[in-house]
Amino acid sequence: MATYRMSEAAMLLGVSDDTLRRWAEQGRLTTSKVAGDAARIDGRDLAALAADRAHLDDSARGPTHTSARNRLRGIVTDVKRDQVMAQVELCCGPYRVVSLMSREAADTLDLQPGVLADAVVKATTVVVETA
Repeated sequence: MATYRMSEAAMLLGVSDDTLRRWAEQGRLTTSKVAGDAARIDGRDLAALAADRAHLDDSARGPTHTSARNRLRGIVTDVKRDQVMAQVELCCGPYRVVSLMSREAADTLDLQPGVLADAVVKATTVVVETA
């Protein structure tokens, strides 16, 4: 099974290295250490923690009525508007998400840099790749 360095795990969870170390000290996750190597987190434990965080994040948003389950919380970093359309860019953890929508929708949502927003994705096809 894969193991991850603290910095890798923190990036995958979208938190700082210090936060992850604090969680380990609090017993929220288990780390292992190989002689001469930095602390590592088992991939299964990391996946469980990520799933727990995802469910906690969903409940913190309040009730929603949607069939889409792929939700990425982020901050709007750029909005480009023309007469009809808008291109909205969000930074969701280490990921950049770009959405094209009507200008009317972007105006109604008052999307501008600095606004907290969710990118909700529903797709008929999702491609999963590994390194």
